[in-house]
Amino acid sequence: MTVTLFYASVSGNQEVKKQQQRIMMVLDGCNIPYNLVDICQSNEDKELMRKLVGDSKALPPQICNGNDYCGDFKAFENAVEMETLKQFLKLQ
Repeated sequence: MTVTLFYASVSGNQEVKKQQQRIMMVLDGCNIPYNLVDICQSNEDKELMRKLVGDSKALPPQICNGNDYCGDFKAFENAVEMETLKQFLKLQ
């Protein structure tokens, strides 16, 4: 299984950009490999993200492992704080 980060390369929302950068920084720092899927490049990718999340209005960033939904930025930050990142990413 591979961790996938659904993100938006084009966003006017600075908060979203910061969240996406934070997730990438933490994953890189922990040497956790991940795929980046830019939902701005493909409507199919956006629909896939929303299907995996189970919310037709879900916005990035969203994190999955294979077809298993892990969570959004808030859940990611909580896992980092609680030192349960590997469990959150379904790597254990």
